[in-house]
Amino acid sequence: MLDLDPEALTDEDAKIVILARGARLRAHVPHTGCSEGAAVRDTDGRTYAAATVENADPSLTTSALRAAVAAAASSGVRTFEAAAVVSEGLVSAADLAVLREFGVGVPVLVAGADGVVRELLHT
Repeated sequence: MLDLDPEALTDEDAKIVILARGARLRAHVPHTGCSEGAAVRDTDGRTYAAATVENADPSLTTSALRAAVAAAASSGVRTFEAAAVVSEGLVSAADLAVLREFGVGVPVLVAGADGVVRELLHT
């Protein structure tokens, strides 16, 4: 089990948290103001980051985690080593299901806007 102390994160895990935090700053959230950033790392060590993209129709909104997974999958990635989500809210079960489609047990680091990891989930 991961110690949630930021000092205990591996360099690679700290990197995806930083990437997710940076992506969050680019979120397009004119309707709710609830921005998220996410980053995923594939099993070759490549990383992909994305932010929330809202639409007036909530069913057309793309979460940061879904966007990061889509970016990676569009580049040919089929397996993931880890993910990070920076959000003030919860990671939805539907978002975890999108990542789980590429493998069960992928660790998801969940951090607040300050970048401090507060939770560890698994797909």
